[in-house]
Amino acid sequence: MHETSLSLLERLRQSSENEAWNRLAGLYTPLIRAWLRRYDVQECDANDLVQEVLLSVSKDLGKFEHRGHPGAFRGWLKAILINRLRKFWRARDHRPLARGDSDIDARLALLDDPASEMSLIWNREHDQYVLRQLLTLAEPHFEPNTWTAFCKVALEGAKPDVVAQEMGISLNAVCLAKSRVTRRLRQDSAGLIESSSSFFTKS
Repeated sequence: MHETSLSLLERLRQSSENEAWNRLAGLYTPLIRAWLRRYDVQECDANDLVQEVLLSVSKDLGKFEHRGHPGAFRGWLKAILINRLRKFWRARDHRPLARGDSDIDARLALLDDPASEMSLIWNREHDQYVLRQLLTLAEPHFEPNTWTAFCKVALEGAKPDVVAQEMGISLNAVCLAKSRVTRRLRQDSAGLIESSSSFFTKS
C-alpha cells in the first residue's frame, strides 16, 4: 500500500525554507561523510564534497520523482554521491599522491550496481542511520513515559502487557504510545524510509 506523503521532500521542492534544508543537511551530512571515507577521501576534502553532494540535491530535487518505488530517494542520493566521487578522483588521476586511483572506478561501479553487496550495504545503512537520527529528533516531542513505553515495545521487542505491568500503566496506554510515536516517525521518514520497512511493519 502506497501511503508515503513525502512530507519533508515535498516541502523542500515547494520552497527553499531554511528550516527544511537545514534539517535535511543535518540529517544526511554524517552519512555522506562516512561513505566518503570508505572511498579514501581525506578529511581536508570531505567538507567540500559533502557540500557538493548537498548542493546537487538542492539543485536537482525538483527533477526527482519518487513514484512510490521502494528506496527511490536513497538510490537517487547514492547516484549523486557516486557521481561526485568519480569527478573528484578523476580530477586527481595525475597527482602522484592520490589514493585509490587504481581501483576507485571498479569500487564505485560495485556501489552503482543495485544488486551488489556494497549497494545492499548502502541501502541497509541508509535506512538504519536515518531511522536513528529521526528517533533522536522525535524524542523531545513526547512525554518520558510515552517514549519509554514506545522504546520498550518497538525497539526492544518487549510485550505490551509486560511493559504495562512494569511501568504501572494501562495496556491501552502502552499501545497508544507505540502508535503515536510510530505515526510521527512514519510522517518524518516519508520518502526517506519506505512505510514497508520492517521497523514500521512490526506488530
